[in-house]
Amino acid sequence: MKKLSSGSLYSIPLTLWMSVFFVIPMLIVLSYAFLTKGTYGGVQMIFTLKNFNVFFEPVFLKILFRTAYISAIVTVLTVALAIPTAYFIARSKFKQELLILVIIPFWTNFLIRIYAWISILGSNGFLNTFLMKLGIIDTPLKLLYNTGSVILITVYTSLPFAILPLYAIIEKFDFALVEAARDLGATNSQAFRKVFLPNIKSGIITAVLFTFIPSMGSYAIPKLVGGTKATMLGTVIAQHLTVTRNWPLAAAISAMLILITSIALLIFMRAEKKSKEADNE
Repeated sequence: MKKLSSGSLYSIPLTLWMSVFFVIPMLIVLSYAFLTKGTYGGVQMIFTLKNFNVFFEPVFLKILFRTAYISAIVTVLTVALAIPTAYFIARSKFKQELLILVIIPFWTNFLIRIYAWISILGSNGFLNTFLMKLGIIDTPLKLLYNTGSVILITVYTSLPFAILPLYAIIEKFDFALVEAARDLGATNSQAFRKVFLPNIKSGIITAVLFTFIPSMGSYAIPKLVGGTKATMLGTVIAQHLTVTRNWPLAAAISAMLILITSIALLIFMRAEKKSKEADNE
């Protein structure tokens, strides 16, 4: 028998962890997608493809496109805000203090943060009360239970996940390259686009993935502040799990969501690989 190398031994715990908490649950979800709904919920071991008919229903397709649309907007806004924030932190003398401010939201329960926004944006919330006292508005604005509130709160909750990987890359960046580009005649915007951004591309890709993938499966935010006009896939999956108790249908939708996020991940990985090959050439 061949002896296991030290590298193989070290990888055993990671392999077990990935198998137990990632691979096996995902296989269970995928297998449920091909089974039949039980009479009182759960599943029956009867093979069927009927669960995938939902992908051709206009109502479901509308929710799917809405989910992708909201996730794309959230990703763009989050990364656009995270880049200058991470840049400012990396160049600041108070890096540790600013990083703590970024991490502090993690110390608070996720639902509490959502309800805090509800208390701010609600009809009797802080913002509407403040604007009415100033005489700017006469009646409360409808700031909740729409697509805008979902985007706003999702961007807020996603920002730390985008800032941290960007900060890790920007901190290692040699800013002398930007100064050299300026000395060679490049404007500030040209130095930013042609020198700074290409060198932090890996951080941007990580920030995009950390934002887009969770946004696609978001449940709590659309459920609490989205209303009927901002229903997303996560809400639909939860409804089939808890209300209709159609586990196979929920599994089929989850499988499709896994497929979409996996394709997005592969596209970004291939783009990063090509950019690295181009840099090496």
